[in-house]
Amino acid sequence: MDSDSLYYSLELVAGSGHTLTVEQRTALQTSLVILKKNYNFHRVLFWGKILGLKEDYFIAQGRGEDEMQDKKNLYSFNCMDWLLLPPATDSMIETVSRAAKGRFTGDPSHVYEYVEIHRQGERDEEEVVTKLNEESRLAVTVHQIDEEVSVVPRGAFIKSPHGLVQINRSFGGLSHSEARKLDNFFHFSKPKNLKKKSILELGDLNPAIDFLDVLTGDIPEGSWSLQFECAGKVCVLRSLSWLGLTFYHVPMTPQHGYIYIGDGSKNLDLPFML
Repeated sequence: MDSDSLYYSLELVAGSGHTLTVEQRTALQTSLVILKKNYNFHRVLFWGKILGLKEDYFIAQGRGEDEMQDKKNLYSFNCMDWLLLPPATDSMIETVSRAAKGRFTGDPSHVYEYVEIHRQGERDEEEVVTKLNEESRLAVTVHQIDEEVSVVPRGAFIKSPHGLVQINRSFGGLSHSEARKLDNFFHFSKPKNLKKKSILELGDLNPAIDFLDVLTGDIPEGSWSLQFECAGKVCVLRSLSWLGLTFYHVPMTPQHGYIYIGDGSKNLDLPFML
């Protein structure tokens, strides 16, 4: 959610039971403005909070000219001092899937170890130890949540003929009837299912705004909960795959955003719960 409307946005997603203290909100309002100036970001979003055993990680995301490509993630313990997270690579993602287990500790220098036994012949065995620090795990977790469950309403972003993704200044919000349909909400990540559509389906799409994957294509089906809250004035989407991800949109206005407050673990039992 945008740092310029943080106070207002947090009230709209408070129905999930997750919120921030007054001290944390006040610190974020000041520090995110300084962060935007120091890193020359076009805008700064408060991404959310990942809960740890000792300390919690507060995550901020800076956006550049291209909203999709120019993204940098930062973390903090006190909402004032921010540290840059490394970009998540394929090798990091693979290592995290093997080595990282259990809850976050809250110590970025904590090392996870994974021992893999390679057999050479019948008797010869070789132990390979894979090590990973928690800062890398945090970077991968934020990247995975962004890739899988970051949400925007249809038309909120526009893609230029040169491939530049920017905020659509003429976006006035979805109508109340449109906001009740899940296919009017997109994943804000590189499309994966768009190329699988037929020529007839692509013919009905506007390439300037329909360049992202719709939520209705998610597997398993039923992994999103759509509700209207605040006397029916706010559309709220909650992910059942990553519990703690809450998206809001106020129909007939351009106001929208999402926040994640959770322990950073995916709900792998979801297919058996539906």
